[in-house]
Amino acid sequence: MTGLDARNPLVLDVRNLQRTPGSMITVIESVPAPAGLGVALARVPEGSPIDLDLRLESVLEGVLVTGTADLLVSAECSRCLDPVDWHEEIDLTELFRYPATDARGAVVADPDESDDPLPELQDDYLDLGPVLRDAVVLDLPLAPLCREDCPGLCSQCGARLADDPGHAHETTDPRWAALAALADRDE
Repeated sequence: MTGLDARNPLVLDVRNLQRTPGSMITVIESVPAPAGLGVALARVPEGSPIDLDLRLESVLEGVLVTGTADLLVSAECSRCLDPVDWHEEIDLTELFRYPATDARGAVVADPDESDDPLPELQDDYLDLGPVLRDAVVLDLPLAPLCREDCPGLCSQCGARLADDPGHAHETTDPRWAALAALADRDE
């Protein structure tokens, strides 16, 4: 098991909880956003502030983290590609389990690892980074819109339809092209 970097702002020290069920600490701080936090069209800019309001509670199985993360999302409208920014409040809930120990208290490998194990505390520290990433990515829209009724771009020339509501192209259905050629010849 590798140790966590205590200098990372998303790594939290839980030594004050002392494995005493019922004890609690609160964390209210602003941390910089890590790189790569987002999906294709919507993302949290790297280094932008994430305001954490967390409650860390000691329970029998580990440390339960609940709270919110308020962050800025930068996106592109999926219809017209205009930039869109908004603040998002993400709910966080995760149980970080204590490492498995033997009767003497020595840490041992847990033979009952499931397919989706809970995150584990490491040397009285917990890494909130993966939990935050999962919560943000699941909460962000896959196709963000600048407004609900955004008309998007013209499929033929790429013009913004919001700028010219009457925008249209005169097109002939290719199945009727042969008849159009006959009509042109008669004229």
